[in-house]
Amino acid sequence: MSPETLAQLIYNAANDIAQSGQAGNLTVELIPAVDSIAVMRPKDRSHGDWATNIAMRLAKQAGMTPRDLAQLFADRLQQNDGIKSVEVAGPGFINVTLDSASAAAVIDTVLSEGTKFGTNGHLGGTRFNLEYVSANPTGPIHIGGARWAAVGEAMTRVMRANGADVVREYYFNDHGVQIDRFARTLVAAAHHEPTPEDGYKGAYVDEIAERTVAQAKADGVDILNLPRVTDPDGSEGDSEQRREFRKRAVPMMFDEIKKSLHEFRSDFEVWTSEQSLYDRGIVDRAINYLRSQGKLYEKDGATWFKSSDFGDDKDRVIIKSDGTSAYFCADLGYYYDKRHREVNPCDVAIIMVGADHSGWVGRMEAMCAAYGDTPYVNLQILLGQLVNIYKDGKPVRMSKRAGNVVTLDDLVDAIGVDAGRYSLIRTGYNQMLDIDLNLLNSHSNENPVYYVQYAHARSKNVVRNAAAAGISTDNADLSLLDTQADSNLIAQLALYPSVVTTAGDLREPARIAHYLEDLAGAYHTWYSAERVVPMDLTDHEKKSDDSEAIRINKCPEPARAAARLKLNNAASQVLENALDLLGVSAPEKM
Repeated sequence: MSPETLAQLIYNAANDIAQSGQAGNLTVELIPAVDSIAVMRPKDRSHGDWATNIAMRLAKQAGMTPRDLAQLFADRLQQNDGIKSVEVAGPGFINVTLDSASAAAVIDTVLSEGTKFGTNGHLGGTRFNLEYVSANPTGPIHIGGARWAAVGEAMTRVMRANGADVVREYYFNDHGVQIDRFARTLVAAAHHEPTPEDGYKGAYVDEIAERTVAQAKADGVDILNLPRVTDPDGSEGDSEQRREFRKRAVPMMFDEIKKSLHEFRSDFEVWTSEQSLYDRGIVDRAINYLRSQGKLYEKDGATWFKSSDFGDDKDRVIIKSDGTSAYFCADLGYYYDKRHREVNPCDVAIIMVGADHSGWVGRMEAMCAAYGDTPYVNLQILLGQLVNIYKDGKPVRMSKRAGNVVTLDDLVDAIGVDAGRYSLIRTGYNQMLDIDLNLLNSHSNENPVYYVQYAHARSKNVVRNAAAAGISTDNADLSLLDTQADSNLIAQLALYPSVVTTAGDLREPARIAHYLEDLAGAYHTWYSAERVVPMDLTDHEKKSDDSEAIRINKCPEPARAAARLKLNNAASQVLENALDLLGVSAPEKM
């Protein structure tokens, strides 16, 4: 019996109690929806398989003591098939113990549904646009962008497992001053001149400059001899040479970014450039719409957005007095495009950005409201925290290729894709993250990704050993899965669907990693305690006072061995399903 099934039984009992008039002032209208009824694992397993606080939650509305109301629930729940016992505990908790066959029924569900186990459709009918990474094409993806790549891809998978229609989008700035700085840096590098004061540093700059010169030469363009311009302040001006470097190097850099992301198992359906928003007239369309609604005004020769009318701390300039566009101008067009584009328009736009964007959130929410949408609903902005890399107890900051940062490629080179993805996902994105490269390279239970993947590899080894011993799942009697280790592992399997639902609703793929570590822990304990393939008992074990318990653990009868094999296979399937949600492989051997 799953937590969802038990929640339905609790809901049915609540309706029965209310309609019978036994629960004082409790009416059917006061009963919470099934999906909001809490069903949890007791901290002390001797208290039962599952617990609920429903009586404590409804006692005030009923005008009863929680324990008295809880007893009414207990009496009704006890009458359901598959429930062995129900007890009222403490201030009004209801503890439920399932009979072993009912508890183990989840095993058949897992095995029949396979890779679909845990999926549902409750986010269906809503179109989501999930934008993440969105680093400018001025250098390799740094470790902060790598975190978004891992979290964003995992979030997409989790939301799709909940039935959501999700489009992954990458937005890159190829319109503003950062691209000009990049082009100036490349010109200087190509001429072996000092890096501009505000330029980009790292070996990759020389690599891209050399490739750009070679590409231009192959096309018959002598790029280094094109005209240059020096601005009054002595910096590289907007010259024909700088524009040629910009035109060629930005796509080149962006191709590198795409390659790194793809190799990290992070792909996108849509790639949008800031420049295209202007070229396609989307920014003008958005401005014209807001102007027609009276949400813009002119002042001091500039065009202003009345963002303070919609919750922002002040109004924002969108077109400067010199006629150039402010950065926020592109944001106005980009959000408008996401909501109204002909292909893949979204109902909900989710944008994942670093914590340094916190000051940007207010104006974005004001923009959302100005368009007639609802902030936090149609527009959801997720702020992520920094990542710190350590090795030998010391911070790692230097990258051979990118200067004073650690890049996505550096991380993959150091620990691989699986460990890189898992380590970046398992801590909530809104928390600071410290990564220990030594730990993540180790093959020990202290390494969380190894601990989880090893559980899956062990489960596959059990399958191989069982096949060699002639053991199959035929004639399995699941009611024989009655040990504490059996019960703990079965309960973890039953939790998986609710974890997937919660992770999708809260946009927290880290919950899948936490669940995986709990499931792996239950599996490793079960694996160590109980055998699928029988082993001979020693004379001492046969004569022990605990001989029957030892026999059950080490030398199970055929029906119990077959049942354990089914439990092993179900655990293997759920480990594989959950790892896949994180984009991490499930190895069969380690």
